[in-house]
Amino acid sequence: MTILYIVIALVVIIALWAVVAYNKLVTWRNRTDESWSDIDVQLKRRHDLIPNLVNTVKGYATHEQETLEKVIQARNMAVAAGNPEEQGQAENVLTGALKSIFALAESYPDLKANENFKELQRELSDTENKIQAARRFYNTNVRTFNTAQQTFPTNLISEMFGFSIQKFFELDDESERKNVEVKF
Repeated sequence: MTILYIVIALVVIIALWAVVAYNKLVTWRNRTDESWSDIDVQLKRRHDLIPNLVNTVKGYATHEQETLEKVIQARNMAVAAGNPEEQGQAENVLTGALKSIFALAESYPDLKANENFKELQRELSDTENKIQAARRFYNTNVRTFNTAQQTFPTNLISEMFGFSIQKFFELDDESERKNVEVKF
């Protein structure tokens, strides 16, 4: 009879552990989804600011149409991107395009002095900082979630219930280090 109680106790302990492990995985998955939503909000803000910036620049740099079109094309690619990996690649292209538009401002002193341009530039800079913070928060949650899925014994529950490894939201370091090409 004592062995039966021990077996029942072990089954109950294992079942309780499985419930707790499953609930933790769900919590971490939800935190990851929530933090991706935070990134998405900041990226939408960034994407909404870009047409205003392009329109402001158009008034001063009418013969720089190619640069402006590249910015709009990069913005449209970023808006259409789906998962974090695609989003990171599209945002790299957009960041490069934005660098070229700010480099353009150096060639047009009137544009550089324009209050609307300055305000848009400040808002974009603020948004970039918020994206960076949201990206760090998301990647921290992804790391925690992925680690839980890959470590024993939680990985047993993860596999059993079909939890999947999440991708980090990474920006290409190479594009961040490149000098902006300025053409006159």
